Amino acid sequence: MISPVFRQSLTCFFGLYVCAVGVVRGAEKLDISKLPPPAQLSVDFARDIQPIFEAHCVKCHGAEKQKGGWRVDVKEVALTDGDNYAPNIHPGKSAESPMIHFVAGLDPEMKMPAKGDPLTAAEIGLLRAWIDQGAVWPEIVAQANPLDWWSLKPLRRPAVPVIEGVSNPIDAFIRAKLAEKKLIPSPEADRRTLIRRLYYDLTGLPPKPEDIDTFVADPDPKAYEKLVDQLLASPQYGERWARHWLDVVRYGETHGYDKDQPRNNAWPYRDYVIRAFNEDKPYGRFVQEQIAGDVLFPSTEDGIEALGFIAAGPWDLIGHAEVPETKTDGKIARNLDRDDMVSNTMNTFNSLTVQCARCHNHKFDKYITQEDYYSLQAVFAALDRADKKYDLDPVLGRQRGELAARIKTLKTQREQLRNTAVAAAGAPLAELEKRLAALQKPTPGKVLKADAYGYHSQISPRQDTVKWVQMDLGKSIALSKIVLHPCKDDYNQIGEGFGFPVRFKVEVADDPEFATGVTMIGDQTQTDLLNPRLNAVAFPVNGQAVRYVRVTATRLAPRKDDYIFALAELSAIDVTAQNVALGAAVTALDSIEAPPRWRKTNLTDAYFPGANLAGEPDEVAKLTAERDRMVDSALTSENREALATAGRDLAVAEKGIAALPPARTVYAGTVHTGAGAFVGTGANGGQPRVIQVLHRGDVNSPRQMVEAGTVPIMADEPSRFALAPDAPEGERRAALAHWLTDPRNPLTWRSIVNRVWQYHFGHGLVDSPNDFGHMGQLPTHPELLDWLAVEFRDGGQSIKHMHRLIVTSATYRQASCTGNEAKAAESIDGDNRFLWRMNRRRLEAEAVRDSVLSVAGQLDLTMGGPSFRDFVVEQPAHSPHYEYRLHDADDPKSHRRSIYRWIVRSQPQPFLTTLDCADPSMSVEKRNESLSALQALALMNNPLMVVMAKHFAERLEREATGIDAQITRGFQLGLGRAPRPEEQREMSAYARQFGLPNTCRLIFNLNEFVFAD
Repeated sequence: MISPVFRQSLTCFFGLYVCAVGVVRGAEKLDISKLPPPAQLSVDFARDIQPIFEAHCVKCHGAEKQKGGWRVDVKEVALTDGDNYAPNIHPGKSAESPMIHFVAGLDPEMKMPAKGDPLTAAEIGLLRAWIDQGAVWPEIVAQANPLDWWSLKPLRRPAVPVIEGVSNPIDAFIRAKLAEKKLIPSPEADRRTLIRRLYYDLTGLPPKPEDIDTFVADPDPKAYEKLVDQLLASPQYGERWARHWLDVVRYGETHGYDKDQPRNNAWPYRDYVIRAFNEDKPYGRFVQEQIAGDVLFPSTEDGIEALGFIAAGPWDLIGHAEVPETKTDGKIARNLDRDDMVSNTMNTFNSLTVQCARCHNHKFDKYITQEDYYSLQAVFAALDRADKKYDLDPVLGRQRGELAARIKTLKTQREQLRNTAVAAAGAPLAELEKRLAALQKPTPGKVLKADAYGYHSQISPRQDTVKWVQMDLGKSIALSKIVLHPCKDDYNQIGEGFGFPVRFKVEVADDPEFATGVTMIGDQTQTDLLNPRLNAVAFPVNGQAVRYVRVTATRLAPRKDDYIFALAELSAIDVTAQNVALGAAVTALDSIEAPPRWRKTNLTDAYFPGANLAGEPDEVAKLTAERDRMVDSALTSENREALATAGRDLAVAEKGIAALPPARTVYAGTVHTGAGAFVGTGANGGQPRVIQVLHRGDVNSPRQMVEAGTVPIMADEPSRFALAPDAPEGERRAALAHWLTDPRNPLTWRSIVNRVWQYHFGHGLVDSPNDFGHMGQLPTHPELLDWLAVEFRDGGQSIKHMHRLIVTSATYRQASCTGNEAKAAESIDGDNRFLWRMNRRRLEAEAVRDSVLSVAGQLDLTMGGPSFRDFVVEQPAHSPHYEYRLHDADDPKSHRRSIYRWIVRSQPQPFLTTLDCADPSMSVEKRNESLSALQALALMNNPLMVVMAKHFAERLEREATGIDAQITRGFQLGLGRAPRPEEQREMSAYARQFGLPNTCRLIFNLNEFVFAD
């Protein structure tokens, strides 16, 4: 993936070069006396000027090319835009207009037109007269009705063709088109073929031999329809169709880009999609939840988890987490991040390529301007990709939210009161602080004999409560080890090791949220640790560069009828043996702030039992107490009482939030408050960033500000949202969600029915599913597409209903085989675009893998939850390496359906990639379907195939006796039929010579195994 910073640098370089050339040329004196005189008549644009533009200019300055950033087919651009000479037309001043200079040849280096015959003196005279008369460009000519395109026309339900003996509307439209093309439909496929086709289309798994036999022998004339309903009701249906959706929305479980760190909490969005398909959620709600579920459906599981859609695509960790938003590289990273959100939304739901307007007005879909594009960026201007906490119980969620808000308010109140007192204390307090800091600097040779101060968590009534504390080193530093120093406190006669956790883990990361790139340094979570007394507990880091260190207690230390977590010091020793943690910022899940004895800052002050310090503890304690006294004395009686009240209330609120069950987490588009470079807009109260049009997409060339909105595809609907200036950011997304699902939006409904159609037939009615614009394909059956769109939109928006309508049609049930009788049809429609037969389709990579597991008897149908990993992570300092070659293919934890596989962007799974698996770094609206020798080698020799062939053979030995019977059973399980006599003879002979596992590998490698029918 090309670095966005490098790409932007090239853009800036060439932009500066062109500008410099333009300045030099602009400085030259042009002899305007050589211009042909203006025509002496009243000029009409449509009659006199537009033909000149079309004859001489549009090839280089039209929809396909815009040399110099200028075009003459769009009024606004022609009159105002251009890279170096804008405006090229000065109304009322033709002699000063650069366009006239160029067409008249005054500038020898800017000959226009560059190719072909030059303009005549008469044509130049007309152009001069038009400009001198005000460059009048009537709107009716300027608009030329850009919405006059098939996909943008309002939806109307077409009349269904009347064809004798045809009851399904789909068949009526298809048969009418076939008759128009002088084609005839193919006969219906046999039942054995149909059940296999249905199973793979609706569940992605092969039918059991017993199910095939039952269906083939069922005399019920409605047996097929009943089978359809049975499969649509199967939980495996949602898993199958969620995979198609995740292809389109770029779902992955690592960030991509250079470091490609993992996303440990992406999977709830995947489970949401599966659940939505299984529940047959109305499509309008499905769309709205993914854009603004937290606003439109607050306190619902789906309303939160669906927001994973916004964050599904790749994310530049370096550009966000290591480069601040104020730097050019940080601006570029965030601009590209919003671009991904915009393109994912509009490509997915509207099949519209708005991202083409990031640097200029859309070249081909002229109704999309650059300002439209940035108005869509403004919709997502407050969002980042980050872990979002949520509760399934709305009551619990409200309670947690109220407590969190209460804690924030009380902490702010306390801080303000203390700041007031510090300001009142003045210079004496500042001097005392300096003395105290000097005393706390570590020096060799001085041994601290008394107890030391430390960090102390809030008290918990339960021992298995999770608590954590972490420090920020300020930047990534190569460390040799992390050291934990225990506390000493005689409370309840505990003494040495006071509060040291019984079970805990030590982790490091460059992410302050510890959501990505986390390395486990020490894991003591499985067994209890004996009290270390005052012995330091160290964990090697081996030179890894890290910024954040977190200690998480999973089983707390007993205190007195309750439990705590306490540490005296957390040291980070670098490769030069220096403690680089001194003075590091400390954060925690909670903390008892009772200075000087207990507070978070004590964790990195080098002050612990046995430490070498310049000052003795009594002296430090004395000065610390004096400091606190000075602050306290500076408080007014009113403020002192307010501070005490706030402290008591804060303790109650923190105890209340600690007692709540832990919240759940999903990686989603959310307002983020972070640390370091990756701060987000949460630091600004969640207010959206200011979005401006960027000239040529350059973050350093901002132009006019834009309001949140979308593209003008509905004639009676404004493209900018009517929102109050202080409206919460979620209202922008809610407005977009309503716009997308507006019944008048023709793209939304055409797009989704076209996608469903494609996955059943291999080709969409429009064979460019992500592009319904001028560069996309035209529909083969426009009336059928519109009929399906209206039926879907107005009929409950049920995708299962759409499936049922399609798969029960005679068109879908046609045979896919071709013979001599089909030669004529193939000569007319070799690609079968008009569906005179069913397309024979190869199974997708995941369906092949799942079928292998299923037939071998090893498929684990456990649904939902964190993904399985079919790789081993090697963790060098810079970024993880995902090593598939080190994975044990016989590990039962990896034998779940492929939808639950951990998807890595930078290092795709080799076996599935060979079989044309989707690339998670891009929207894959339609998978490649290639045939190669490498696929045959993978199906024969991949470790998974070898292991599953062994399990397949063991299954056959359990279920059948004798080679012949085992071969028959193998064909039934793998191909859905018994072997033909010659197949039986050859395969039995092979099995006797080379063994049953090798024979099972042959069955896996048959074309019939990897094709739907």
